[in-house]
Amino acid sequence: MNKVLTNYSIYPYEADKKEIPVAPLHKGETTKQLISSHEEDAFFFRTMEAAGIHLNASQIEAVRHVEGPCLTLAGAGTGKTTVLVCRAGYLMSVKNIQPRNILLVTFTKKAAEEMKQRIAGLPGTEQGGQVHASTFHALFLFLLRSRHYTQEVIGNERYKQIILKQIQREMNIYDPYDAETLLAKLSHYKLNQKDIRDLPEKSKSEKEVRAILLKYEEWKRMNHKMDFDDILTESYQLLLGNPNLLTSLQHRFQYVMVDEFQDTNLVQYELMKLIAAHRNLFVVGDDDQTIYTFNGARNEFILDFDEEFPDARVVTLKENYRSDAYIIGLGNEVIGRNDHRREKELIATKIEAQKPQYSRPATADEEAVWITEEIQRLIEEGYSYGDMTILHRTMSSGRAVFEQLLLKEIPFTPYNQKDSLFYENWTVKPVVDYLRLSIVPRNFSAMESLLPTLFIRRDRGIAHILEEDRKERKKYPLIHLTTLPGIKPFQVKNIKARMKFLKGIGDESPETAIKRIRKEFYHQYIDAQESHVVTEQKELIKEMLDELEGSAKRFETISSFITFIDEMKAKYEEVYSSQSRNTNSVSLMTIHRSKGLEFPVVFLIGAIEGNLPHSSALNANKLEDKVYKDPNQKEKALSAIEEERRLAYVAITRAKEKLFISSPAYYQGEARKCSRFIADIFRKAPHTDQPKPFKKARSGKLTNILAWICTNTTCIAWQRPDTNENSESKVCPLCSSPMKLGEKEIVE
Repeated sequence: MNKVLTNYSIYPYEADKKEIPVAPLHKGETTKQLISSHEEDAFFFRTMEAAGIHLNASQIEAVRHVEGPCLTLAGAGTGKTTVLVCRAGYLMSVKNIQPRNILLVTFTKKAAEEMKQRIAGLPGTEQGGQVHASTFHALFLFLLRSRHYTQEVIGNERYKQIILKQIQREMNIYDPYDAETLLAKLSHYKLNQKDIRDLPEKSKSEKEVRAILLKYEEWKRMNHKMDFDDILTESYQLLLGNPNLLTSLQHRFQYVMVDEFQDTNLVQYELMKLIAAHRNLFVVGDDDQTIYTFNGARNEFILDFDEEFPDARVVTLKENYRSDAYIIGLGNEVIGRNDHRREKELIATKIEAQKPQYSRPATADEEAVWITEEIQRLIEEGYSYGDMTILHRTMSSGRAVFEQLLLKEIPFTPYNQKDSLFYENWTVKPVVDYLRLSIVPRNFSAMESLLPTLFIRRDRGIAHILEEDRKERKKYPLIHLTTLPGIKPFQVKNIKARMKFLKGIGDESPETAIKRIRKEFYHQYIDAQESHVVTEQKELIKEMLDELEGSAKRFETISSFITFIDEMKAKYEEVYSSQSRNTNSVSLMTIHRSKGLEFPVVFLIGAIEGNLPHSSALNANKLEDKVYKDPNQKEKALSAIEEERRLAYVAITRAKEKLFISSPAYYQGEARKCSRFIADIFRKAPHTDQPKPFKKARSGKLTNILAWICTNTTCIAWQRPDTNENSESKVCPLCSSPMKLGEKEIVE
């Protein structure tokens, strides 16, 4: 591939307001200036200072809070862990609270262990290691074990999926419902304290889903097993039914602290309220970082905390110790446009360094080439691979950069290991296997993959094909399916039509072949699957297939495209196995995965309408099952957009020193506008945030128009001439090179 030099700028493309957001600077006052030596707790803060811990005014207020409920709003990078650790130390050192009476709950084992170590390491708190710091699940599993609950915990998601598939086979469901979707539905019901017996059963698919999940629950009971959701729900029922046990817990844990409160689901929140009946509940979180509503997280727990606890103190941590003033300023501007949030503006502790950079590459593939070149340039500047992360919204939007990192042999760690290779995704693989079968008709592995699209069970179908082919070898073994016992006439007709189709696409381009596969039968197959009737799922499936088309467009023949896919697979397996021990690698992850992390350099890719915000959010008011359910927000569409904006905010605030934001002009065959979350900041006229359905380009046809085109061959900028324009020259708004009139090919 030719070298691409995508220009980037301190303003997004077509910005009409040239003002760079910048956050105000912190005055720099800490305990040293704020805590007088005459104050009775001064000794504690002097001890902290000697250990290198200097708290600001809002951190001091939070640490000093002892009795009653308290909500500490901890914006990105504001030192929430330091506050939790120091408050535990303050309770022990100043208020003489026994460490065993302090409970600190968080969401990951790593965070819990870090806090426990930091508390134990505080000067003057020799018994700090006795503070009970753990995850929700570890705490309540310990509780269940103490009450003789001996069920084995299923921690392996793959194992649960296998069990669900076995259950469906026993129910004679020949093409199983997606196990991940089933588990997500089950979890949603449990964590929102709903009885799965109340699942809807109006349609055939609803009845089957309900039956599958009830059988799964029965299987766990019969086999003496439970999963992570069961740990929480069983503990809740145990405490409700055992007042003496609850009282002993309340007496033991007199001071309860909850980390990452914005990620709390209903069951977790109710459990904490039960234990903290004494009302000494101290929660730390940021409603602006609530991005896991699909996992049951609810930002109204933060928004309504002082309604639940009218006497609660609310402390806001504003000083950001992670990023410079430019990055924080941009983050403030982005998130400030959400309506349903706690008002707060972060303050910088680091002066402005490098302004965020914006690029407008032509396509996602050009974007990927530019990023790999920028990474190599940053390495020459002295950065390491481990200093950098590339954040993308969805799996499909990370496809191009994934491939470029492999091709350029840049060490990287993908954080979505399941189906990490785009072409192996369950949505994409059957289409790829049709392409494989069109050039190698005796590819039995590909044949097995696409059997469900003919409404034939994989195991039964491939066994019959192999058995019959041993008796009589065929050039197109798929024909053996016509003799499958019990085969229906419509299936025989489909098999023959599919064979004719496969024989006819061999000489077509892979892009054309994929379009035909989708149009002639694959979309009908997806629509026919009651396991995929969910509207949002269909949107994601379409997105994956659009991305497959975009990838195929680069190749002239099916054979060359399949060769490329196989090379990518082989290279990934080779590189990933050798890099599994390499900590110095670029992180490639979704924005969701990045929360809680920080990096000197962040690349946010695909910042375009339809991707960020995602099309599923833009169409949220039309989706049947979207889980953006917030009782305090009546309009589902607005709630969906606000969550997408929180995602953009989380991505921006991962950056410590350098932030690059990229918005491809064309994506999955369509012209795309820069994300409103970025573009609105640089617009003179405010963009309405009323969500509008995302629409495709009208026809997808190419046409030539008169346009100003930049003479710099490395710049992609162009503009339509104004109607009354008489000038013979123009300056490029992107790179300041001269522009000349010419023809530009665009999509109508």
